[in-house]
Amino acid sequence: PPLPLPLLPCRHPILPLLLDTPSDTGASQPPHHHRELGGGASMASSAGISFAQAAQKEQKKAELVSVQVEGQVILKIAKHCREHASGSSVVTGQLLGLDVGQTLEVTDCFPFPGNVGDEEAETSNEGEGYQLEMMRCLREVNVDNNMVGWYQSTVSGSYQVVEIIETFVNYLENLDRCICMVYDTLAAASGGLGLKAVRLTEAFVKAFREGTLTVEKVRTSNLSWQSIFQEIPITVHNTPLAVALAAAITPVAHLSARDAARLTLASAPVLERNVEFLNDCLDDVGVEQGKLGAHHGAVRRQQQAAAAWRAARRQENTTRRTAGEEMLGEEPPEGMFKPPPEPSALDGMLLLKQMTSYCDAVGSTSAQAIQRLVIAEGLQRRP
Repeated sequence: PPLPLPLLPCRHPILPLLLDTPSDTGASQPPHHHRELGGGASMASSAGISFAQAAQKEQKKAELVSVQVEGQVILKIAKHCREHASGSSVVTGQLLGLDVGQTLEVTDCFPFPGNVGDEEAETSNEGEGYQLEMMRCLREVNVDNNMVGWYQSTVSGSYQVVEIIETFVNYLENLDRCICMVYDTLAAASGGLGLKAVRLTEAFVKAFREGTLTVEKVRTSNLSWQSIFQEIPITVHNTPLAVALAAAITPVAHLSARDAARLTLASAPVLERNVEFLNDCLDDVGVEQGKLGAHHGAVRRQQQAAAAWRAARRQENTTRRTAGEEMLGEEPPEGMFKPPPEPSALDGMLLLKQMTSYCDAVGSTSAQAIQRLVIAEGLQRRP
């Protein structure tokens, strides 16, 4: 579903004060004070302006190495996705935090309204108003209200779609760095964390902003399906109070129904679902190949039409030469045989990325099933 466009946070709130300080100070000083300072006042003013210009100067960001997520953020994301994500529906929310050096700290989050995407115009305005109101309320209670990205739910890692790339590009227009935290409900139900942080690579963003990703552009830019998304390692952080609370409320260790469910030997439903998704991707790959074949056929027919036009023009010039008339140009007018637009290679690259995710899911699920079978076999052989 379409996501509301990000808002531009105020990164240097003290900058307007720095810009106004030299002029205000100079206006409030009496004339004799300027005479006593002489050139020192102008030097101080120049120093203030230089400092303000240095604050405005854009500095190159360090490479993003890790994402630090608060434990409460993971709990909020898991609760929202578990309660509202079902089937093909996707739930989303805003990530808030700080961009500190090589680490992106995610300290809080809030969900987007569930009706986003139902009515395009009216719902978009409601979503933006909701986002503004939430960030204003968080600012009033002294909570980090700087946007660092968004989160969304998925099934078996199927997040590689064109919409997520467009959302990334919209965010990057106002933010230097942003991430998308993907919560896999199926992986979480199987006992895993099911959470990963992804971002677009700089090379892909640069090529995407230049226009349609044709096969030639992908080749010249040295891009592949592996260079679209970059997964960032996640580290979970908890405050000392949260750690103490978790230790206090931890129940006595006992085997619950959820723990017993993890030991089940039946993994066929998960494997069947991933194989079905993989078959759907194969069908989509066939459709993309058909589009490329149709494009090549259109180019070939156009080339044949251009060759026929040149042959007819040469024959006409032969007749005109015999009659002593002026010769005509043998090249077709500009735009007469304009080549058809080449289909984008982005859809095919995303399909390959999705197929890789499904294959990895099948491999990990099969490995876990084999491990459980080996353990069960060993327990049965015990005397």
